[in-house]
Amino acid sequence: MEIFGIPHQAFLGQLMLGLVNGAFYAILSLGLAVIFGLLDIVNFAHGALYMLGAFAAWIALDSFGINYWLALIVAPLVVGVLGVIIERTMIKRLYGLDPLYGLLLTFGLSLILEGVFRDRYGVSGQSYPVPELLSGATNLGFMILPNYRAWVVVASLIVCLGTWFLIERTRLGAYLRAGTENSKLVQAFGVNVPLMVMLTYGAGAALAAFAGVLAAPIVQVTPLMGSNLIIVVFAVVVIGGMGSIMGSVLTGLGLGIVEGLTRVFYPEASNVVVFVIMAIVLMLRPAGLFGKVA
Repeated sequence: MEIFGIPHQAFLGQLMLGLVNGAFYAILSLGLAVIFGLLDIVNFAHGALYMLGAFAAWIALDSFGINYWLALIVAPLVVGVLGVIIERTMIKRLYGLDPLYGLLLTFGLSLILEGVFRDRYGVSGQSYPVPELLSGATNLGFMILPNYRAWVVVASLIVCLGTWFLIERTRLGAYLRAGTENSKLVQAFGVNVPLMVMLTYGAGAALAAFAGVLAAPIVQVTPLMGSNLIIVVFAVVVIGGMGSIMGSVLTGLGLGIVEGLTRVFYPEASNVVVFVIMAIVLMLRPAGLFGKVA
């Protein structure tokens, strides 16, 4: 059986690979959108935090015997605490300034973190085993579905939708949005806005680390893994609309699938298709597909 002249297993395999990549784009762009939308900070350190999440899982297993399932909790907590420290010591000094300052600071921070891990672990990469519960594959009849890749898609969707619900549909989310628009008014009602801002940045860092743990069994854990991905994720955020949470999630999943299909029909364009789409979207709708027009 063929689809568009291509063997159906090859076509569906690339489609699944694109969906997995889209899941990573979605959860990483979600963290970026949360930080930019609520704090107005362009967080270029997001790729480094993603890398730290993967390394935290690998170090936890290699040095302390902490398994994958516990690492899914421990690594985001550790990196989230690091995010809180970064926000309290550096980021908070930039609120109210041009977003360019935040971009430069976080870009420099990402280079420092990448350099430290490159010096300690090199660039060859470390392997992380797939958890035994998710090893193997399931025969669906029309394709062979790797169990771990299916888990990545499901876990990413659960986290993305949960984060969107928390920010858009709960009282806490309402406080967060109101605090970023008029912090003095919200503080007058007894809400600790600086604490909310600090926890927001920490939560964004934790989301990046969670994605890193999910990625560890699929890719080599290397200091370069974040810098190789963050440019594409920024393009996803721009296409979806800076600060649009649901826009980032939907665009990340959609572009992952488009990228996967491009590998089937025109492999040479698979590395640039996201940026071509970004250029077209910015020409037609500068605020992004889901962004608010000023």
